[in-house]
Amino acid sequence: MQQLATTQQKAPLYEALMHFKKQRIVPFDVPGHKRGRGNPKLAAFLGEDALAVDVNSMKPLDNLCHPVSVIKEAEEIAAQAFGANEAFFMVGGTTSAVQAMVFSTTKQGDEIILPRNVHRSVLNALVLNGAIPVYVNPEANDELGIALGMSITQVQRAIEEHPNAKAVFVNNPTYYGICSDLKGIVDVAHKAGMKVLADEAHGTHFYFGKDMPISAMAAGADMAAVSMHKSGGSLTQSSFLLMGPGMNADYVRQVVNLTQTTSASYLLMASLDLSRRNLALNGHDIFQQVVDYTNYVRDELHAIGGYYVFGNDLINGDSVYDLDPTKLSIHTLNVGLAGIEVYDILRDDYDIQIEFGDLGNILAYISVGDRERDIERLVGALADIKRRFERSKKGMLTQEYLEPVVAISPQQAFYAQKELLPLHEAIGRICGEFVMCYPPGIPILGPGEVVTEAVVTYIAYAKEKGCQLTGTEDLQVEKLNVVKEGV
Repeated sequence: MQQLATTQQKAPLYEALMHFKKQRIVPFDVPGHKRGRGNPKLAAFLGEDALAVDVNSMKPLDNLCHPVSVIKEAEEIAAQAFGANEAFFMVGGTTSAVQAMVFSTTKQGDEIILPRNVHRSVLNALVLNGAIPVYVNPEANDELGIALGMSITQVQRAIEEHPNAKAVFVNNPTYYGICSDLKGIVDVAHKAGMKVLADEAHGTHFYFGKDMPISAMAAGADMAAVSMHKSGGSLTQSSFLLMGPGMNADYVRQVVNLTQTTSASYLLMASLDLSRRNLALNGHDIFQQVVDYTNYVRDELHAIGGYYVFGNDLINGDSVYDLDPTKLSIHTLNVGLAGIEVYDILRDDYDIQIEFGDLGNILAYISVGDRERDIERLVGALADIKRRFERSKKGMLTQEYLEPVVAISPQQAFYAQKELLPLHEAIGRICGEFVMCYPPGIPILGPGEVVTEAVVTYIAYAKEKGCQLTGTEDLQVEKLNVVKEGV
């Protein structure tokens, strides 16, 4: 244990950058700003210290595409911290890590079992490589209007009906903090010879907090994509790709290098190195504070009334096998406001920026950097919003998750000949693009799915309430690209 702690005190890449900075090397390489001297405004904005280490790959600093020294050592220490066989620095966000998982385990025509409430990055990967989704439509909580996790029974049925599927994809947790029985899914999938891929974009703290839901690596999953920049404190766009013993890491790196930049940001990589060290050494205390903050807000809002903060009462041992105790997911419909309305009021009237709001819920992201006075400010603002705006919820839409009607594969639909139609004229046709509220970036409609009246009603309502809809060619989302018929 002492040796492990000593190893985790190291930050090899960060230390190499600090040594490099002291050397005062004269740069005749890229980037062209030359340590900030060529762009004074940028240097003033970001600081000379940051631009001094915004450098290109060179022998003393290793190369992310083919690491052999300090990056390799930093990745090995990270793997140890996460309990993984291998860990890769990812500088294209968790999107690139998710897509690397799909590309490493499937190819054109292969089936992959997954819940429909996945992030768009998963469906983007299927558009690119031509794998076929086998959707497990998760159970829904009708009161909250959200999709839950995958039940073991659903996964078993999907495996029995699609025995040649190559992998099972699991959210651990969902955006709202809901966890499936990951260990049970791993056991079932491995027995059938399938890999298990975990999207842990919102689960960094599962590895470092105490009494957290099980992490993907602890559950025996084959790969996991971890957003260190979300709850872990690294810079935006920096993530980890983790691998268990069942993966050929050398092959996976080749797959990663198909799409990841050859000019990796040392600022992003150093932030991963330092954040991993911080969590490995202090994670228990950090995330206990986060849990305490979340519990405090839950208790305060319960006393105020109207709001419901997701809690352990949702756990049912199956589709909600566990719940992330750090997630501050709040149901708002009982005060007569859509989540997106509360989101907008918090920002516009109280200068509070939360993570997202949907039709019935908000998520306030609490993590390593929060302070007690900010938590108090959030509670006070929500109490004031209830006092000022509370009304009847009659006539409000409640269902956030809509089951898709899949007609053809995402790749087939995305690359098909298409025509642009007004929303109501598109009903009954096959969609050729994405429609989603961002965040969270879970598609309402994906390529290859039938446009239904429920989907069009949802889109119109989401626009009316102020949701930011993305993914469509028509930026106003008044028209949809649908697959041409008879072509």
